[in-house]
Amino acid sequence: MIGKQDIVTPIRNIGVAMQKMASKYQILALTGPRQSGKTTMLRAMFTAYRYVNLENPELRSFAENDPKGFLNEYDTFVIFDEVQRVPPLFSYLQAIVDDSGIMGQFILSGSQNFHLMENISQSLAGRVAIFKLFPFDFSELSSAGWLNREDYLFNMLKGFYPAIYDRDIPSKTFYSNYVQTYVQRDVTELIQIRDLRSFQNFLSLCATRAGQLLNLNALANACGISQPTAKAWLSALENSYILFQLYPYHKNFSKRIVKTPKLYFYDTGLLCYLLKISNKEQLHTHALKGSLFENMMIAEYMKQMYHQNMLNDLWFWRDSAGHEVDFIIESESGLELVEFKASMTIMPDMFKGLDYFQKLSGMDNLRKTLVYGGDKAQLRSAGRVLPWKAVAV
Repeated sequence: MIGKQDIVTPIRNIGVAMQKMASKYQILALTGPRQSGKTTMLRAMFTAYRYVNLENPELRSFAENDPKGFLNEYDTFVIFDEVQRVPPLFSYLQAIVDDSGIMGQFILSGSQNFHLMENISQSLAGRVAIFKLFPFDFSELSSAGWLNREDYLFNMLKGFYPAIYDRDIPSKTFYSNYVQTYVQRDVTELIQIRDLRSFQNFLSLCATRAGQLLNLNALANACGISQPTAKAWLSALENSYILFQLYPYHKNFSKRIVKTPKLYFYDTGLLCYLLKISNKEQLHTHALKGSLFENMMIAEYMKQMYHQNMLNDLWFWRDSAGHEVDFIIESESGLELVEFKASMTIMPDMFKGLDYFQKLSGMDNLRKTLVYGGDKAQLRSAGRVLPWKAVAV
C-alpha cells in the first residue's frame, strides 16, 4: 500500500511555462480533461494564491447571486477552479484587471473547453494566456520513476492519468469510473443525450476507429443515430478532451490527396479499456496494435507540445494511392515528417512514405524521423531513428 507520505508528485512541465507568463498577462487560464491534475499542479506551484472551487455549492451560489461581493472577497491572486460554472464572473473580472493592471492577478481553471473558451473569448480576449494540461507525458512519468522504459505496451495499457499512479488505482477500475462519472457527466452537460446506452456504444465505436480516417456517416450508421447527432457527440467528446481529430496537411501537391481527418484518443489507457483489452498478452497480438502505438505516440507529441506551450501545427498526409506520412510537425524551422512503427526491428521500407512525400513536394529541408518500438537511436541516410521513449518536441 502506498502511504500519502510516499507519494512522489512529478513536476508538471506546464507549470513552468505558466509561471513565466504570470508576469506578462493579467489572467492565466488552464483547461484540460478532468482528473489530469490541474488542481494539484496549481495549488503546488502557485502557493501564494488563494484557492476557490466553484464546484462548491455555497461558493458558487455566492458568486452567482452577488458577484461584486464575491470578488470583493476574492480580489487579488486567486485561483478560480471550474470557473465556467459561473459565466457572469468573466465580465466582472475584465473590469477588475483593466482597472488594476496587475499581472497574474487571477488563474482560471476548468475542464470544459467549450464553455471556458466561450466565456474567455466574449469577455477576456487579449487579457488571458491559455494553457492545457493533459495526463502525464513520458518525461513527467519518468521524473517520478513511473515510466516503464523497457516495455511500451505496459504504459500503453496502464494509461497516463495521475490517479492511477499516485493513488495506486487499477487501470480498469479507474477507467470504468471515469467513463461513468466524468465522461458521461461532461458530455450530458454540453448536449442533451436521451439514450445513454447509444452514447456508450458510440464512444466504443470511436475507439475501434482510433488512428483511422473518420467516416462520420459510417460511424452514425453503425451506432444507429443520425449524422448530425454523431457530429454533436463527437464535438462534445473533443471539448471534454477525450479525443481529437488530426487534419491532413493542406498543401496540395496532388489532386488525389485525402482531405478527411483522422481520429485519436488523448489517452491509450482509456482507449484500451474501451476496446476491452485487459492484459499485455492480448495487446501484443491485437489487430490494432500498430494503430494503438501510433495513437500513443501522436498523443505524446500533443501532450509535450501543450505542456511546453509550443504551439506548432500538426498534420498527417495521405493520398488515394495509399502513400502516407503518419505525422507532420510544422514549425518556424520547417517541416518534420514522422513515421510510427510498433515493430522493434527497423526495415528499409519503413521510410518509403517519408521519401515519397519529399520527392513529391520537392522540399530539400525536410527532417525525417522514424519512431519505433525498439530502444536504439540511429542516424541513417534516410533519416533519424528514435526509440519510442526518446521522443521530444
